[in-house]
This record gives sequence, C-alpha cells and structure tokens, in this order.
Amino acid sequence: MAPTSFQEPTDTHNHDHLVKSTDSQHPANLICTLCEKFYHLGWVAGTGGGTSIRDNDLVYLAPSGVQKELMKPEDIYVLSIAQQKDPKNRIYLRAPPSLKPSQCTPLFMAAFTKRNAGCCIHTHSQWAVLVTLLLETRPLNTNIFEINNIEQIKGFGKGFQKQGNLGYHDTLRIPVIENTPHEEDLTESLETAMDEYPDTYAVLVRRHGLYVWGETVHKAKTQAESLDYLFQLAVEMKKLGIPWLSDIA
Repeated sequence: MAPTSFQEPTDTHNHDHLVKSTDSQHPANLICTLCEKFYHLGWVAGTGGGTSIRDNDLVYLAPSGVQKELMKPEDIYVLSIAQQKDPKNRIYLRAPPSLKPSQCTPLFMAAFTKRNAGCCIHTHSQWAVLVTLLLETRPLNTNIFEINNIEQIKGFGKGFQKQGNLGYHDTLRIPVIENTPHEEDLTESLETAMDEYPDTYAVLVRRHGLYVWGETVHKAKTQAESLDYLFQLAVEMKKLGIPWLSDIA
C-alpha cells in the first residue's frame, strides 16, 4: 500500500496556536515530554514509536522520522476527527513544514474512534518483541499473551465501558497481530483484534512492538509501563522454567 496522502492546511498561519501553550499538560507539550521519557526507557529508539493524544475532537500526533527525545511542540500534527472523511486522504488542521505524518496515525485513530481513548502509545520495547518471539515457540495460542496471578495486573481496567480494574487472580489477555512492511497496513488487523478482544487495552505486533491506549494520558502511560513490566517478567520466568499463566485462572 502506498503511504497515505494528506491535505495541506489552507490558512497561511497553519494554526500554530494549536501547539503553543505554557501549560505542561497541553497535548503538544505532553507528547514531547512522554516521548523523551520513552526514549530513555528504550521504547522509541531511533525515530520509531510515537504517541498521540485526543482532546475532544482534536487529535495531536507525533510526526514521522523525528528523533523522539528531540521533538518540539512545533513538530506536532493536529487534526479534527469530525473532518476526516477518507482515511487515505487525511485533512490536517496543522502540518509542520518539512515533516511527514506518522504511519501510525490510522492505528491511533482506531483507538480513539473504536475505544474512545484519550491517548494511544506505540513502543518498540524489546520486552514486547521478545514476548511475541516466545509465543512463536508455543504449539498453541501463539496469537495471545495471557498472564495471571501477578500483582501488576491490577493496573488494568476490566474493559471498555466496564467499571473497576482486574484483580490479582484475573487473566490479562493481549492479542498479537502479524507485522507488515508498512505500519499503516496493520490497521485492519489491529481493528480485528480489538473486535475479537473487546476488553483489551493493547495489541502486540509480532517482532515489532506494542500499541496501548487508555481513557486518559495517565491511564495509557500506566498501562504501557505495567505491560513492559509484565513482558520483562514473563521473559525472565521463561528463563527459569516458571509458567506465567497459572491453572488457578
């Protein structure tokens, strides 16, 4: 599939006011802060990975091809969900000159439109990749990561539009989809996984990384951190011959 095209903003000021704020919690500032943090965690090495935040109808997106720890608010794209008629020809309210929209955009939009998420994070975490490789060695259920009886599971909600969080004895399930040469081509598989696992807050991409979302920025961040902990734990448990899925569930 050819890269998605987009329509340049028509006003001469490019709506720069959308990304200028002294508020550290403004989406344009917060995306830069989070991406720098994720860089130091090893989640967005090089120019890979990214973060998007929805503020009502507006969606703020990190660009493609920018080193995430060096990103500035003026690098951020902005679009209106209501204005999107054709996913292959997105209309941006603000598009920074000399940059390109992220190929992650349609996947971020799936989290916003299908799950009413407030934030979606994409990482290239080594632990996420390793877990998908470990699942490949299993004779069955290679397309689902399941874990239970671990305290960190409590960091996840019970599912979309459900009240409360998972408990210690509950089983956390994260579907796995196959990677594609172009990131935007993952969209259909990600949406299918979301339909098949309506309670999931994340999707693993085999040999690639992770997409995770939440109702708010803080929930998405918490779940991303919790998953990375669980993936690392699963890899270490595998080394020790300890199963990460108990029969108690």
